[in-house]
Amino acid sequence: MNIATLAPADPPLEILPRDLSAYREGNIGIPYVHRFESGQPGPHVLINAITHGNEICGMVAATHLLDNNIRPDIGTLTISFAHIEAYEAFDIEDPYANRQLVHNLNRIWTANMLDAEDGSPEVRRARELRPVLDAADFVLDIHSTSTPVQPFWVYNEADRNTALASAVGAPIVHLVMSPDKFPGTPVIGYGRHGDPIAQHGGSLVVECGQHFSRAAAELATDVSLRFLTHLGLIKARPDTSPPPVPQRYRLLETHVVKSEDFSFTRPVIGFETFDKGELIAMNGTDEIRSPCDQCTIFMPTRSPIVGREAVYLTKSI
Repeated sequence: MNIATLAPADPPLEILPRDLSAYREGNIGIPYVHRFESGQPGPHVLINAITHGNEICGMVAATHLLDNNIRPDIGTLTISFAHIEAYEAFDIEDPYANRQLVHNLNRIWTANMLDAEDGSPEVRRARELRPVLDAADFVLDIHSTSTPVQPFWVYNEADRNTALASAVGAPIVHLVMSPDKFPGTPVIGYGRHGDPIAQHGGSLVVECGQHFSRAAAELATDVSLRFLTHLGLIKARPDTSPPPVPQRYRLLETHVVKSEDFSFTRPVIGFETFDKGELIAMNGTDEIRSPCDQCTIFMPTRSPIVGREAVYLTKSI
């Protein structure tokens, strides 16, 4: 059997990290967290950047809001640089290595993890950020992808999240997750943000494109402004175009790398489709096969690491 092992060539590094030390102090006693209260009734909105250290488009969006004095007309705006330790570990010779230091900061948002006696950088930072998530009504968690694929929303399956993503607009692709199909608990699944029957609020991830692309940074900034506009925190920008019709995909299976001997059957970057039963990858001696016709894969691993996600299998809704 011919198992493909060649990954697509790495894209150019168009956007690189910048020094964020000027933002260290914040203004609520938590490093790298800034809060602005309008004094008027309205929602509390959190814009969260750098949940993963090398996903720097969120940094561009967050610094744009801060540097341009974007302040809420109603409600409260909080801007957070989440995993600054991983961000500062960036190495231009190995720009994909600082996604995390020990744990994935976007998988540990459970009481068991946050209350455990664990000294990892991610658990320590999550404990610091816990009151920030507790206070927020709406969350925009800004991410990017290792490969150059079209941007997409990710959210837990709930009517309030679907409506929020649809109203904010582009990206048009929505990845709808059921928590029992996802490994761990992400930022947007923490506490009441992950409650499937809650009526108020909304929590979204936006995957803006390839980590180091200028287009991803521009989209992150644009989505942040549209998110705040939709929720009424800032004045609407002139735009008479209707929201795009979403293309929704439901998460069916998440596969984790079990063996160093992992490979896909052909080079993939994401959004490839497979027929029912078709072999997608070998995970050591285990086969990963498509569970349905027109199975669309999301976020295939660029560099397999045992214990981390290998690929997400989805079906168009």
